[in-house]
Amino acid sequence: MDEINKPEGNGSASDSRSQKKVDESWKEKVEKEKQAPKEEGKFTPPEPDFKFFITTLALQVSIALGHMANPETQKTQKDPAQAKFIIDTLGMLQEKTKGNLTPEETQLLENLLYELRVAYLALEKGESAP
Repeated sequence: MDEINKPEGNGSASDSRSQKKVDESWKEKVEKEKQAPKEEGKFTPPEPDFKFFITTLALQVSIALGHMANPETQKTQKDPAQAKFIIDTLGMLQEKTKGNLTPEETQLLENLLYELRVAYLALEKGESAP
Protein backbone atom coordinates (compact mmCIF):
# COMPACT_ATOMS: atom_id res chain seq x y z
CA MET A 1 0.00 0.00 0.00
CA ASP A 2 2.88 2.35 0.76
CA GLU A 3 4.30 1.76 -2.71
CA ILE A 4 1.65 4.03 -4.21
CA ASN A 5 3.03 7.03 -2.34
CA LYS A 6 6.69 6.30 -3.01
CA PRO A 7 8.32 8.52 -5.61
CA GLU A 8 9.77 6.70 -8.56
CA GLY A 9 13.55 6.44 -8.72
CA ASN A 10 16.01 7.27 -6.03
CA GLY A 11 16.12 11.05 -6.39
CA SER A 12 19.19 10.95 -8.60
CA ALA A 13 20.00 13.44 -11.32
CA SER A 14 18.72 11.02 -13.97
CA ASP A 15 15.25 11.23 -12.37
CA SER A 16 15.21 15.02 -12.67
CA ARG A 17 16.43 14.79 -16.29
CA SER A 18 13.62 12.39 -17.20
CA GLN A 19 11.11 14.71 -15.49
CA LYS A 20 12.51 17.67 -17.42
CA LYS A 21 12.26 15.69 -20.66
CA VAL A 22 8.59 14.98 -19.96
CA ASP A 23 7.96 18.66 -19.20
CA GLU A 24 9.78 19.76 -22.35
CA SER A 25 7.91 17.26 -24.55
CA TRP A 26 4.61 18.52 -23.14
CA LYS A 27 5.59 22.12 -23.90
CA GLU A 28 6.62 21.13 -27.44
CA LYS A 29 3.30 19.35 -28.01
CA VAL A 30 1.32 22.39 -26.82
CA GLU A 31 3.36 24.67 -29.06
CA LYS A 32 2.71 22.41 -32.07
CA GLU A 33 -1.02 22.48 -31.33
CA LYS A 34 -0.92 26.28 -31.29
CA GLN A 35 0.92 26.35 -34.62
CA ALA A 36 -1.28 23.74 -36.33
CA PRO A 37 -3.88 25.09 -38.75
CA LYS A 38 -7.34 25.17 -37.25
CA GLU A 39 -9.82 22.71 -38.70
CA GLU A 40 -12.73 24.48 -40.33
CA GLY A 41 -15.90 24.33 -38.27
CA LYS A 42 -14.15 22.83 -35.26
CA PHE A 43 -14.49 24.71 -31.95
CA THR A 44 -11.19 26.08 -30.78
CA PRO A 45 -11.24 27.30 -27.19
CA PRO A 46 -9.48 30.57 -26.40
CA GLU A 47 -6.17 30.66 -24.61
CA PRO A 48 -6.74 30.26 -20.87
CA ASP A 49 -6.13 33.47 -19.02
CA PHE A 50 -7.29 35.02 -15.76
CA LYS A 51 -9.19 37.92 -17.35
CA PHE A 52 -11.18 35.54 -19.56
CA PHE A 53 -11.91 33.30 -16.57
CA ILE A 54 -13.30 36.05 -14.34
CA THR A 55 -15.30 37.68 -17.14
CA THR A 56 -16.85 34.28 -17.85
CA LEU A 57 -17.88 34.05 -14.20
CA ALA A 58 -19.25 37.60 -14.37
CA LEU A 59 -21.30 36.63 -17.42
CA GLN A 60 -22.80 33.76 -15.43
CA VAL A 61 -23.76 36.24 -12.70
CA SER A 62 -25.46 38.46 -15.30
CA ILE A 63 -27.49 35.46 -16.45
CA ALA A 64 -28.40 34.55 -12.85
CA LEU A 65 -29.44 38.16 -12.18
CA GLY A 66 -31.77 38.05 -15.18
CA HIS A 67 -29.86 40.71 -17.13
CA MET A 68 -29.57 38.41 -20.12
CA ALA A 69 -31.13 35.23 -21.42
CA ASN A 70 -29.64 31.88 -20.57
CA PRO A 71 -27.98 30.72 -23.81
CA GLU A 72 -29.21 27.15 -23.22
CA THR A 73 -32.87 27.95 -22.67
CA GLN A 74 -33.10 31.35 -24.42
CA LYS A 75 -35.12 32.46 -21.37
CA THR A 76 -34.39 35.18 -18.86
CA GLN A 77 -34.61 33.81 -15.35
CA LYS A 78 -33.48 35.15 -12.00
CA ASP A 79 -31.55 32.98 -9.59
CA PRO A 80 -30.28 35.25 -6.79
CA ALA A 81 -28.73 32.35 -4.86
CA GLN A 82 -26.62 31.35 -7.87
CA ALA A 83 -25.64 34.97 -8.49
CA LYS A 84 -24.55 35.41 -4.87
CA PHE A 85 -22.56 32.17 -4.93
CA ILE A 86 -20.58 33.23 -8.01
CA ILE A 87 -20.05 36.76 -6.67
CA ASP A 88 -18.76 35.26 -3.42
CA THR A 89 -16.51 32.95 -5.47
CA LEU A 90 -15.07 35.97 -7.30
CA GLY A 91 -14.51 37.62 -3.90
CA MET A 92 -12.67 34.53 -2.69
CA LEU A 93 -10.52 34.59 -5.83
CA GLN A 94 -9.72 38.24 -5.15
CA GLU A 95 -8.51 37.38 -1.64
CA LYS A 96 -6.55 34.28 -2.68
CA THR A 97 -4.81 36.00 -5.59
CA LYS A 98 -3.99 39.27 -3.79
CA GLY A 99 -0.48 40.34 -4.74
CA ASN A 100 -0.24 37.80 -7.58
CA LEU A 101 -2.18 39.60 -10.31
CA THR A 102 -1.13 42.23 -12.79
CA PRO A 103 -2.47 45.73 -12.11
CA GLU A 104 -4.83 45.30 -15.07
CA GLU A 105 -6.19 41.99 -13.70
CA THR A 106 -6.57 43.47 -10.21
CA GLN A 107 -8.49 46.47 -11.55
CA LEU A 108 -10.75 44.31 -13.71
CA LEU A 109 -11.60 42.04 -10.79
CA GLU A 110 -12.29 45.00 -8.49
CA ASN A 111 -14.54 46.65 -11.09
CA LEU A 112 -16.44 43.46 -11.88
CA LEU A 113 -17.02 42.73 -8.20
CA TYR A 114 -18.26 46.25 -7.54
CA GLU A 115 -20.67 46.21 -10.50
CA LEU A 116 -21.95 42.71 -9.74
CA ARG A 117 -22.47 43.42 -6.04
CA VAL A 118 -24.39 46.62 -6.82
CA ALA A 119 -26.56 44.74 -9.34
CA TYR A 120 -27.17 41.93 -6.84
CA LEU A 121 -28.21 44.38 -4.11
CA ALA A 122 -30.52 46.14 -6.56
CA LEU A 123 -32.16 42.81 -7.36
CA GLU A 124 -32.55 42.01 -3.68
CA LYS A 125 -34.22 45.41 -3.11
CA GLY A 126 -36.48 44.83 -6.10
CA GLU A 127 -34.97 47.68 -8.12
CA SER A 128 -34.10 47.55 -11.79
CA ALA A 129 -30.45 47.02 -12.68
CA PRO A 130 -28.26 50.15 -12.90
